[in-house]
Amino acid sequence: MEVKLIIFLIIAYFMGSIPTGVVIGKKFKGIDIREHGSKNTGATNAYRVLGLQYGIIVLLSDALKGYLPVFLASLAGLVGWQLILVGLVTIVGHTLSIFLKFKGGKGVATSLGVFIYLVPNIVLILLVVFLLIAFSTKYVSLASVSAAGLFPILVLFMPVREGLGKWNMFGFALVIALFVIFKHRSNIQRLLHGNENKFGAKK
Repeated sequence: MEVKLIIFLIIAYFMGSIPTGVVIGKKFKGIDIREHGSKNTGATNAYRVLGLQYGIIVLLSDALKGYLPVFLASLAGLVGWQLILVGLVTIVGHTLSIFLKFKGGKGVATSLGVFIYLVPNIVLILLVVFLLIAFSTKYVSLASVSAAGLFPILVLFMPVREGLGKWNMFGFALVIALFVIFKHRSNIQRLLHGNENKFGAKK
């Protein structure tokens, strides 16, 4: 089991490290999105720089690379904290990509993919919260931070997949929430100063 876990952790890291936003921007538009907009590699900046179609593709691709490692690990017999560890390493791969000199995105879409498999009931609520805030305020960053902060609270009060362990899942949710909020620290500062980019603004 230890060998199998190590193999899936390696797979998870490299799959998470695939810089989909950079690849798609260069392949279809000849643009390195790290040099435009917010210079982030995620879906929001991909939308801003490449357009809606490619922004959606990056979003779905980043979510898929979060979902697949835990899904495949589960099929291979990994359970509980092992799946949580695979999910965590996948997210780390996205934010500290070996293909981008250990830089990367903020981890929101990849985390979404991981949690769609682990706690789909909670993800549904978080998606509703995210969409309500994003479309009412036009601030994707505010929606992301709000959903991240709500995540560990929901884990405490809602059922999680059998075998994961509520406290294991809570610890994971708390770590990811704090990490996502930390990665959005510059956005939070801009929100406080009233100069954060709104969804739909092209800069």
